[in-house]
Amino acid sequence: MENILTLNNLTKKFGALTAVKDLSFTIKKGNVYGILGPNGSGKSTTLGIVLNVVNSTSGEFIWFDGNTSTHDALKKVGAIIERPNFYPYMTAAQNLKLVCQIKGVDSSKIEEKLEVVGLLDRKDSKFRTFSLGMKQRLAIASALLNDPEILILDEPTNGLDPQGIHQIREIIKKIASQGTTILLASHLLDEVEKVCSHVVIIRKGVKLYSGPVDEMNASYGFFELKSDQKSALTEWLSKHNDFKNFKEEDGKIIAFLAHELDAESLNRQLFKEGIVLTHLVKRKESLEEQFLQLTNNLN
Repeated sequence: MENILTLNNLTKKFGALTAVKDLSFTIKKGNVYGILGPNGSGKSTTLGIVLNVVNSTSGEFIWFDGNTSTHDALKKVGAIIERPNFYPYMTAAQNLKLVCQIKGVDSSKIEEKLEVVGLLDRKDSKFRTFSLGMKQRLAIASALLNDPEILILDEPTNGLDPQGIHQIREIIKKIASQGTTILLASHLLDEVEKVCSHVVIIRKGVKLYSGPVDEMNASYGFFELKSDQKSALTEWLSKHNDFKNFKEEDGKIIAFLAHELDAESLNRQLFKEGIVLTHLVKRKESLEEQFLQLTNNLN
């Protein structure tokens, strides 16, 4: 599959603050990628670097095959990294016509792109009459005017009501289904889970996970355990590589699996060691639980 964008050990420092640290990942054609992380994790800085509005401190990024200059590559990119900014007294169509003139693209695409974002019936309405969700949809139409190979969106549903959020997500899926690669930054796990095929999780500028969303969801699960011999149980867990970590929560020990292990096998092993369980339940981790584990493990 063709590479669209590759980051190699990208780092950005603002004085003593390291906003992005040795970040590496590759975006391949035809997928929807989410950069997921808490606010302040370096998502927007990363997008700013690849869009040439922020200079990196070290590392590199390569657009497409590496033989295209960043200036030329960005002609094949559509991006929204700030709040939509159009002329309030001009109509949707007039604003998009102005964007076409600035980008040097044919204005014949305007109605087609308004149709994609569900605003064709409002093409002659002034921008100032638009809701926040409609303004965001018009911004997406604007970013699509040059038929980009990749669409980059920074927190595309920020500040929207539930209906607006749903509309933007449906539009993202529709654009992706037509073959456009999408890269979006979000702090919303729900957003990434619903619209993305791949995810890069970062916190404090450091990559914690990169890969398909469904692979992240394919964990081995965890056990909820109770025993009157708690110290013996925790000591046993700490020595066994079947478990990646464990914690105490609401009087139970939550033990996260590093490998597949069924409840019967665990019970038998512990019984041999003289440890009797009073509670044993195996559960699957949700994507949210895995995300919280990843982001909380980094101090």
